[in-house]
Amino acid sequence: MAPHDFWQEIHPPGTFSADGEFTSFYVAVLEDGRQLRLPIRVLADGDHALASLIVNQASFLVLDALAERLAEKIRPMRIDVVAGLPTLGLTLAAAVAQKLGHSRYVPLGTSRKFWYRDELSVALSSITTPTQQKRLYIDPRMLPLLQGRRVALIDDVISSGASIVAGLHLLTGCGIEPVVIGAAMLQSERWRESLAAAGPQWIARTVGVFATPILEQNARGRWQAPPA
Repeated sequence: MAPHDFWQEIHPPGTFSADGEFTSFYVAVLEDGRQLRLPIRVLADGDHALASLIVNQASFLVLDALAERLAEKIRPMRIDVVAGLPTLGLTLAAAVAQKLGHSRYVPLGTSRKFWYRDELSVALSSITTPTQQKRLYIDPRMLPLLQGRRVALIDDVISSGASIVAGLHLLTGCGIEPVVIGAAMLQSERWRESLAAAGPQWIARTVGVFATPILEQNARGRWQAPPA
């Protein structure tokens, strides 16, 4: 596959073998059996890798399918407003809000506007930009849209859990406790420890459209999920 071909199509169930070994792409399986090919990103140790999703580079068809399924999962929770985490989570959050019939959503941000307040921010780290020192802000004008409402906090991928935990700290510091955390992809199980440390309720409140494991390189140089 050419690099720009990833995330462009959702395939019917059974199009690709989703068990065993993978080479250039990982086959993610949605709950209805449909499949999405994801590029494999090798980690620094050379022996492990992750399947990657960059939702703002996905086709509209893929984005629509992921947003529709996530909206279905959180609709029973009677969400009043969707808050999105930057940067990639904003694309998904906006689409999910539309699927829920909302007229708008609330984007959190890392770009400080002059009217923002430092006390309405927290430090932010990301697995994809580990050397960048960022802060996560909420526009003070958006607070009335969130306070006293049933809020869903949305990101595209939950991996280490660092971004989600920063979003939780920011919102709860403003007196806002999300009723659900949502993502298109739950990447490995590493996020569970971070969310459990943030509060025992958060793991149960986290939902994803699909999940992917940390992959291990086998003796043949191919990638596979570790034994269950």
